[in-house]
Amino acid sequence: MSALTIALVAASLLCRAPAAFAQAEAPAPSAEKPAAATLGAAKLAQEFNDPLTTLPQLFVQDAYTPANYGTHAQTNQVIARLIVPRIPRYSLLPFVQLIRPSFSVVTVPEGKGRATRTEFGDMGLFDLAVIPWPGEGSGLLMGVGPVFVFPTATARVAGQGAWQVGPAFGSVYKGLPGYLLGCLIQDPVSFAYTSRDRQPVGALLVQPIVLKHLGRGFYVKSADATWTINWRQGNSTTLPLSLGLGYVLLREGSPPFNFFVSGEWMAYRHDAPVAPHTTVRFGMTVAFPQWRPW
Repeated sequence: MSALTIALVAASLLCRAPAAFAQAEAPAPSAEKPAAATLGAAKLAQEFNDPLTTLPQLFVQDAYTPANYGTHAQTNQVIARLIVPRIPRYSLLPFVQLIRPSFSVVTVPEGKGRATRTEFGDMGLFDLAVIPWPGEGSGLLMGVGPVFVFPTATARVAGQGAWQVGPAFGSVYKGLPGYLLGCLIQDPVSFAYTSRDRQPVGALLVQPIVLKHLGRGFYVKSADATWTINWRQGNSTTLPLSLGLGYVLLREGSPPFNFFVSGEWMAYRHDAPVAPHTTVRFGMTVAFPQWRPW
């Protein structure tokens, strides 16, 4: 999985955008005005971690879990995600519309031993409409919409085997200079299954987001952990915590890149027989600001 991630990073670095991000976000190239470049990097650090961003992006992440509860297997998940914003002129609603499909390749345990298998996982999709209240001047933005989960896994152990739909809510606050505070809440609920022996699914997923820009393109964040409360089948709860370091790379003639690494630790686990104990994430995001008007 790490080789796949490295290959994607190398391929992306060879890409060239038709316009420089420095011209889109700052009045002069970064080589002439370092202060403008710093402001651009600070804003980009927020955009790369903002669940309500209108910046088109391609996100790739490798999550390696060397230790799990309930099994001796080491697991892994590669996630590829697109963020496709639509402004009112091109959206179905008179609001900014944010479409985010997610695809995954997962390495999952085949029991309590060390045996694993690698398969395609389920596909997720949410579509949020940004609420025009209380407005950008307040620093607070909120979005609501549906979330979908499609049973695209190529093996039984790699997915939940259920068609799911439910509400999603995103919120972000940018009123503190250099900080980003937010959360993403999803609650997909199953309504159809790929086989009769599949269990009903209903889980509340909460992703808290805290980010602090450090300067020179660097930032720290706690934004990769997702709290899970299974309310429909049993009452298992997992509350992991994460901490990571990121870097925004700006180069004239190239699209902006974001690189990050973070560690995750399971702070609380209740009635979850198999769950990650520690996880290390490596990720890259490439943005396409020239496509924002679309």
